[in-house]
Amino acid sequence: QVQLVESGGGLVQAGGSLRLSCAVSGRTFSIYTMGWFRQAPGKGREFVSAINWTGGSTYYANSVKGRFTISRGNAKNTVYLQMDDLKFDDTAVYYCAARTSTRGIYYYTAAYDYWGQGTQVTVSS
Repeated sequence: QVQLVESGGGLVQAGGSLRLSCAVSGRTFSIYTMGWFRQAPGKGREFVSAINWTGGSTYYANSVKGRFTISRGNAKNTVYLQMDDLKFDDTAVYYCAARTSTRGIYYYTAAYDYWGQGTQVTVSS
């Protein structure tokens, strides 16, 4: 089992920044990829960013490329999402997720085995 707890959400004005954190515990050695997804009201859950847990390769959705940065803590028990130049359309509940195999593709929700409870990000225009 892997446990994930997100924090760092809140209300911010357009153009501002937030840093989300995801505390990772349990069988962390089994993690292959950590991802961030988001879900806006009335929409499906969409891929935001992912990081290979061992090699550190990073991936981004086109909508956030150049504005968001994913990283991991040195102890590999935290994953961060630095969000800069936030836009109104970034408003959503943000979830971190853990993928423990190479099954599926990293930008699909079905590829992930564990999910956090989510943290709300609201960007005011």
